[in-house]
Amino acid sequence: MDRRTFAISAAAATAIAAFATPAEAASTAGTSSTDRSKLRRQLLDTLAAELDDRATAAVEVPRIMDVCLDWAPPTVALESVDFLLGYSFGNRAPADGGDPAKVRYEPGPVNESLADTVARIHRRRPVPVYAQWEIAHFLTTKHGLKDVTSIEPVVAPDGTITYLSTYGVAAQVLGLRKHLPGGPGTAGVIGFRDHVKRRVLTTRLAGLPTAGAPAGHRMPGTYDPQSGQAWTRSRQLYLVHDMAAQLQMLEQQLIAGA
Repeated sequence: MDRRTFAISAAAATAIAAFATPAEAASTAGTSSTDRSKLRRQLLDTLAAELDDRATAAVEVPRIMDVCLDWAPPTVALESVDFLLGYSFGNRAPADGGDPAKVRYEPGPVNESLADTVARIHRRRPVPVYAQWEIAHFLTTKHGLKDVTSIEPVVAPDGTITYLSTYGVAAQVLGLRKHLPGGPGTAGVIGFRDHVKRRVLTTRLAGLPTAGAPAGHRMPGTYDPQSGQAWTRSRQLYLVHDMAAQLQMLEQQLIAGA
């Protein structure tokens, strides 16, 4: 995909987000196959006219629909999960202030909700838990879970803190589990409602190809307007951020395969 085509895809994604309500942008799970087919045809006709190239439009439309309109994550049956993997979302600024580059942020209420979700699923499937430190904090202090491995940020000798990306977290977990007799196994991914799809996709790219969100379990989705990460303070903002990130992932995969 050349830069012009990618830019058009990104513009189309943003346009769909702008004209859809948050609920429409967040999920099309209740949309009938007939409605989706009609929408696909409308998008194809519109993009084909804009590009003056129906063949390229036919390639781009499924990508646009996947990024902009499909927010349900790939799932796995809970009984097939070998371990739970909890990803954080947002945080709170350090309560006592200080240099944010060297003072760890507070976990915040969203990560407490994510920890509650992990604990609830763990009661149904008591397997080892790997969780980013913001979630692990609540799992041990609030829920009293013992079999929890906290994935910590990297602290440089001068005290500078580097927080791990999704890929970095998944890679650490893979490193901890790949030497087990049965291999790393299947990850049950727990993440924020609007983030969990990309969490699953990135976890798979990092070397855990059978990862999925536990089927039938709802993820927390209430935003924190006081989050220390500006892009996680509201749904209207975050959806654009996530779609841009999904398009970037797609671009990288296409370039790698070119």
